[in-house]
Amino acid sequence: MMRFVLIAALAALTACAPQPERRTSDVPLTTVAEVDLERYLGRWYEIARYDSRFERGCDGVTADYVRGADGEISLINTCYREGLDGPAEEAPGRARVVPGSNNAKLEVSFFGPFWGDYWVIELDEAEYQWAVVSEPRGRYLWILSRTRQMEDTVLDARLARLEALGFDTSALVWPVHRQGTDPR
Repeated sequence: MMRFVLIAALAALTACAPQPERRTSDVPLTTVAEVDLERYLGRWYEIARYDSRFERGCDGVTADYVRGADGEISLINTCYREGLDGPAEEAPGRARVVPGSNNAKLEVSFFGPFWGDYWVIELDEAEYQWAVVSEPRGRYLWILSRTRQMEDTVLDARLARLEALGFDTSALVWPVHRQGTDPR
Protein backbone atom coordinates (compact mmCIF):
# COMPACT_ATOMS: atom_id res chain seq x y z
CA MET A 1 0.00 0.00 0.00
CA MET A 2 2.81 2.42 0.87
CA ARG A 3 4.40 1.79 -2.54
CA PHE A 4 1.12 2.70 -4.29
CA VAL A 5 0.90 5.97 -2.29
CA LEU A 6 4.51 6.81 -3.18
CA ILE A 7 3.93 6.11 -6.87
CA ALA A 8 0.74 8.21 -6.85
CA ALA A 9 2.57 11.08 -5.12
CA LEU A 10 5.40 10.96 -7.65
CA ALA A 11 2.91 10.91 -10.52
CA ALA A 12 1.15 13.96 -9.08
CA LEU A 13 4.45 15.84 -8.69
CA THR A 14 5.47 14.94 -12.25
CA ALA A 15 2.12 16.18 -13.53
CA CYS A 16 2.76 19.49 -11.80
CA ALA A 17 6.19 19.95 -13.41
CA PRO A 18 6.21 23.22 -15.32
CA GLN A 19 5.82 23.23 -19.07
CA PRO A 20 8.48 25.36 -20.83
CA GLU A 21 7.44 28.84 -21.87
CA ARG A 22 7.46 29.22 -25.65
CA ARG A 23 6.00 32.71 -25.91
CA THR A 24 8.47 35.57 -26.18
CA SER A 25 6.18 38.59 -25.90
CA ASP A 26 5.80 40.48 -22.63
CA VAL A 27 2.41 41.78 -23.77
CA PRO A 28 -0.27 40.06 -21.66
CA LEU A 29 -2.22 37.43 -23.55
CA THR A 30 -5.89 38.20 -24.03
CA THR A 31 -8.91 36.13 -24.89
CA VAL A 32 -11.70 36.63 -27.36
CA ALA A 33 -14.48 38.90 -26.08
CA GLU A 34 -17.02 36.12 -25.59
CA VAL A 35 -17.63 32.43 -26.24
CA ASP A 36 -21.10 30.99 -26.78
CA LEU A 37 -20.62 27.73 -24.91
CA GLU A 38 -23.55 25.99 -26.59
CA ARG A 39 -21.88 26.58 -29.96
CA TYR A 40 -18.45 25.63 -28.61
CA LEU A 41 -19.61 22.25 -27.31
CA GLY A 42 -19.12 19.17 -29.48
CA ARG A 43 -16.12 17.62 -31.20
CA TRP A 44 -12.89 19.43 -31.98
CA TYR A 45 -9.93 17.97 -33.89
CA GLU A 46 -6.46 18.94 -32.79
CA ILE A 47 -4.66 20.43 -35.79
CA ALA A 48 -1.48 21.45 -33.95
CA ARG A 49 -0.19 21.71 -30.39
CA TYR A 50 2.84 22.41 -28.30
CA ASP A 51 4.53 19.24 -27.16
CA SER A 52 3.55 18.15 -23.69
CA ARG A 53 4.20 15.07 -21.63
CA PHE A 54 0.55 14.04 -21.58
CA GLU A 55 0.13 14.16 -25.38
CA ARG A 56 3.54 12.93 -26.48
CA GLY A 57 3.19 10.35 -29.26
CA CYS A 58 -0.50 11.14 -29.88
CA ASP A 59 -2.15 11.21 -33.30
CA GLY A 60 -5.82 11.40 -34.27
CA VAL A 61 -6.44 13.67 -31.29
CA THR A 62 -9.99 14.83 -30.59
CA ALA A 63 -11.68 16.67 -27.75
CA ASP A 64 -15.40 16.24 -27.11
CA TYR A 65 -17.20 18.77 -24.90
CA VAL A 66 -20.65 18.13 -23.40
CA ARG A 67 -22.63 20.21 -20.92
CA GLY A 68 -23.38 18.30 -17.74
CA ALA A 69 -26.61 18.53 -15.76
CA ASP A 70 -24.77 20.45 -13.04
CA GLY A 71 -23.69 23.14 -15.53
CA GLU A 72 -20.10 21.91 -15.59
CA ILE A 73 -18.67 20.83 -18.89
CA SER A 74 -17.55 17.23 -19.32
CA LEU A 75 -14.84 16.52 -21.81
CA ILE A 76 -13.09 13.52 -23.23
CA ASN A 77 -9.77 13.86 -25.00
CA THR A 78 -8.94 10.90 -27.22
CA CYS A 79 -5.68 10.07 -28.93
CA TYR A 80 -3.99 7.15 -30.63
CA ARG A 81 -0.57 6.44 -29.13
CA GLU A 82 2.33 5.96 -31.50
CA GLY A 83 0.29 6.40 -34.68
CA LEU A 84 -3.26 5.89 -35.88
CA ASP A 85 -2.96 2.10 -35.60
CA GLY A 86 -1.83 2.35 -31.98
CA PRO A 87 -4.07 1.96 -28.96
CA ALA A 88 -6.73 4.60 -28.39
CA GLU A 89 -6.51 6.34 -25.04
CA GLU A 90 -9.20 8.47 -23.50
CA ALA A 91 -8.68 11.14 -20.85
CA PRO A 92 -11.96 12.21 -19.26
CA GLY A 93 -12.01 15.62 -17.69
CA ARG A 94 -14.18 18.50 -16.68
CA ALA A 95 -14.22 22.22 -17.26
CA ARG A 96 -15.74 25.19 -15.52
CA VAL A 97 -16.14 28.79 -16.63
CA VAL A 98 -14.06 31.46 -14.92
CA PRO A 99 -16.59 34.00 -13.59
CA GLY A 100 -16.56 37.35 -15.40
CA SER A 101 -14.78 35.98 -18.49
CA ASN A 102 -17.79 35.82 -20.82
CA ASN A 103 -16.99 32.09 -21.16
CA ALA A 104 -13.65 32.84 -22.86
CA LYS A 105 -11.65 31.56 -19.89
CA LEU A 106 -12.18 28.07 -18.55
CA GLU A 107 -10.42 25.95 -16.02
CA VAL A 108 -9.96 22.27 -16.88
CA SER A 109 -9.15 19.28 -14.71
CA PHE A 110 -8.20 15.77 -15.73
CA PHE A 111 -7.36 14.49 -12.28
CA GLY A 112 -8.26 15.37 -8.73
CA PRO A 113 -8.37 18.90 -7.46
CA PHE A 114 -5.85 20.22 -10.01
CA TRP A 115 -7.19 22.82 -12.46
CA GLY A 116 -5.41 24.44 -15.41
CA ASP A 117 -6.18 27.55 -17.43
CA TYR A 118 -7.86 27.12 -20.81
CA TRP A 119 -8.12 30.46 -22.61
CA VAL A 120 -9.81 30.82 -25.99
CA ILE A 121 -7.49 33.35 -27.63
CA GLU A 122 -8.88 33.11 -31.16
CA LEU A 123 -12.20 31.87 -32.46
CA ASP A 124 -14.16 31.72 -35.67
CA GLU A 125 -16.91 33.81 -34.13
CA ALA A 126 -19.18 33.52 -37.18
CA GLU A 127 -19.24 29.73 -37.61
CA TYR A 128 -17.29 28.24 -34.65
CA GLN A 129 -15.30 26.12 -37.10
CA TRP A 130 -11.87 26.75 -35.53
CA ALA A 131 -10.37 27.95 -32.26
CA VAL A 132 -6.97 28.62 -30.73
CA VAL A 133 -6.47 27.85 -27.05
CA SER A 134 -3.63 28.67 -24.70
CA GLU A 135 -3.07 29.84 -21.13
CA PRO A 136 -1.80 33.14 -19.70
CA ARG A 137 1.91 32.35 -20.05
CA GLY A 138 1.71 30.62 -23.43
CA ARG A 139 3.16 27.34 -22.19
CA TYR A 140 0.39 25.34 -23.85
CA LEU A 141 -1.11 25.94 -27.27
CA TRP A 142 -3.69 24.14 -29.36
CA ILE A 143 -5.10 24.92 -32.80
CA LEU A 144 -8.50 23.22 -33.06
CA SER A 145 -10.91 22.65 -35.92
CA ARG A 146 -14.31 21.06 -36.39
CA THR A 147 -12.80 19.12 -39.28
CA ARG A 148 -9.65 16.99 -39.51
CA GLN A 149 -7.94 19.57 -41.69
CA MET A 150 -8.08 23.37 -41.86
CA GLU A 151 -8.06 25.32 -45.06
CA ASP A 152 -4.55 26.56 -45.76
CA THR A 153 -5.61 30.21 -45.76
CA VAL A 154 -7.28 29.86 -42.35
CA LEU A 155 -4.33 27.98 -40.89
CA ASP A 156 -1.78 30.43 -42.32
CA ALA A 157 -3.70 33.33 -40.77
CA ARG A 158 -3.73 31.56 -37.37
CA LEU A 159 0.01 30.93 -37.55
CA ALA A 160 0.74 34.55 -38.51
CA ARG A 161 -1.41 35.81 -35.64
CA LEU A 162 0.30 33.46 -33.18
CA GLU A 163 3.72 34.64 -34.31
CA ALA A 164 2.59 38.25 -33.84
CA LEU A 165 1.57 37.32 -30.28
CA GLY A 166 5.08 35.96 -29.65
CA PHE A 167 4.35 32.23 -29.95
CA ASP A 168 7.05 29.98 -31.40
CA THR A 169 5.13 28.27 -34.20
CA SER A 170 8.21 26.25 -35.20
CA ALA A 171 7.68 24.26 -31.97
CA LEU A 172 4.21 23.05 -32.99
CA VAL A 173 3.48 19.33 -33.24
CA TRP A 174 1.17 18.34 -36.10
CA PRO A 175 -0.84 15.17 -35.31
CA VAL A 176 -2.03 12.97 -38.17
CA HIS A 177 -5.77 12.27 -38.60
CA ARG A 178 -7.60 9.54 -40.49
CA GLN A 179 -9.30 10.56 -43.68
CA GLY A 180 -12.90 9.68 -44.46
CA THR A 181 -15.44 8.43 -41.97
CA ASP A 182 -14.52 8.91 -38.33
CA PRO A 183 -14.16 5.45 -36.76
CA ARG A 184 -14.95 6.71 -33.27
